Order: sequence, then C-alpha cells, then structure tokens
Amino acid sequence: MRIGVMSGATGGADGQIDGLIARARDLEERGFDTIWMANIFGLDAITALAIVGRETSRIELGTAVVPTFPRHPTAIAQQSLTAQAASGGRFVLGIGLSHKIVIEDMLGLSYDRPARHMREYMGVLGPLLRGEPAKFSGEHYRVNAAFDVPGAGPTPVVIAALGDHMLKIAGESSDGTILWMTGPATIESHIVPKLSAAASAAGRAAPRVVAGLPIVLTNKPEQARETIASQLTMYGQLPSYRAMLDREGVAGPADVAIVGDEAELGARLDRLRDVGVTDFDAAIVPVEPGADERTLAFLQSRL
Repeated sequence: MRIGVMSGATGGADGQIDGLIARARDLEERGFDTIWMANIFGLDAITALAIVGRETSRIELGTAVVPTFPRHPTAIAQQSLTAQAASGGRFVLGIGLSHKIVIEDMLGLSYDRPARHMREYMGVLGPLLRGEPAKFSGEHYRVNAAFDVPGAGPTPVVIAALGDHMLKIAGESSDGTILWMTGPATIESHIVPKLSAAASAAGRAAPRVVAGLPIVLTNKPEQARETIASQLTMYGQLPSYRAMLDREGVAGPADVAIVGDEAELGARLDRLRDVGVTDFDAAIVPVEPGADERTLAFLQSRL
C-alpha cells in the first residue's frame, strides 16, 4: 500500500504556494509516494500542483478532489494535461461531484442527476486525458474537440465514488476511486467488490483505491477524537459521507479516524491494506503541538 499525505485542507502553511512547495519537498525527501491536494475554497489544486511539479522531481501529485460541475470537461482536461507536462508525468487528476449544498446553494448550478452528469463528463474527459479526440453527444455535453499539449502523456484520473452508480462509472471509465470518510468494513464489503467488478467487466486493469482518513499519533486518543469530532462535524452531515458512516455502523468522523499509539496506527493501516486499499491518503490532524511531525515520522517508518 502506497502512502501519501493530504495538503491544503487545514488552512495552514500548505494552503499557501510557498508552504505547499515546502511541504511537497519535505514529503519527497522523506520518501512519500504522493502529495494529495484538496480543492476547496483556497488555492486551485491543479494550478498549484503544476507549480509544485516544477519544484520537485519524484513525488506523485494528485488532486483530492476537483469538483466537476463548475468546469467544462474540456477545461479541466486542458488544465490537467498542462499540469502533467509541467510535472514530467507525475500528475493524477482526482475529480468528484462535490455536494448539493456547494453546487446549488453556493454556486447556483443544478445538481440534478449527478451520476448521469459524471458518466457524460467522463465521456468527454476520458479520451482527452488519453490524448485522443473527444467526440461525444449527450444530454449535458456535445463536444468535438482535441488538445495537443507538448510533453503531456496520458493522465490518470480517479473519481470520488461512494454509491453504487458512481462506483460503476468509476470502474468502467477511470483508473479507480478516491475516498473520504469511508471505513475499512465498508471498503471491503461495498467499495472494492463493486468497483473491481465494474472495471473487470469493462476490460480495465485492477482499479486504484485511494482511502483518505484523518490520522494522528498521540497518547491522548480520547482528547484527539473529541477535537476531530469538533473540527470535522460537517463530514458527518453531508449525505454521501453520512451514508458511508452509516454503512460502517459509526456515529461520526471521529469513529473512522486513525488515532492512537504506533501499535494502533500500524494495525489500522494493515487493515486498510488487507481490505484492498492501494493508496492511503493521510489527513494528519494537528490536534496538539508536535502531532504533525510525530505522525509524519511514523508514516515515514511505514514506507
């Protein structure tokens, strides 16, 4: 199981360009596989990672995730191919539907029939990321376009997929899925079997399963869980994540967070690997002074 680290989600130094570059360089020097960057209401993740690609040499650069509704698939394809060229082939595009509260209430766009939207979106985006022309005519998109971005090879794409329809779309049309707030029992019984079946039926390679979860190395686990529960409350309320937490049989985000000493963290990571997670995306929660560095050092020991 590859190990990467989430950046850009906490409003800290890595939410600024210079801080993000410093974080990526540090992670690369430590030997981490990937830096995953959130795309929320700060830096644009694709643009920022294109810059990071010029300042690093080995580490993979992934978005976690860019919402599809606000950007036409040709626009996101051109951005991604540019980031791929800038990074020398190390860019992975993670995309997702976001949430109704963001797309409709904040942006004023329709969130109607989101799975159909994603299927059509990939009908345009998929060929373009493979370096092929996109010729697609659907309900939402009618596209006949191609790009020629020098230095950009095929760009992998992973889809934030939790429900049955989205897992089928991800398996059939992408390189895998990128998850958030999804526990190991749900990954084992729901995510991996359905995603893998769809990929196999479509003749695609075994899909990548990227699992993002909060994590912290601490000797005060109960206090840490209280902090996580307070900071991440909204993720227990958004319908898509709530459905995954209910499948897992837990009350909220703190219950799927990986919290405790080295033995506890090691056992939880082993469990994720054993249920089919190919990539762990560590969202380190700074619950106390020194928690970030301690947790990074532990994760580094697992590489």
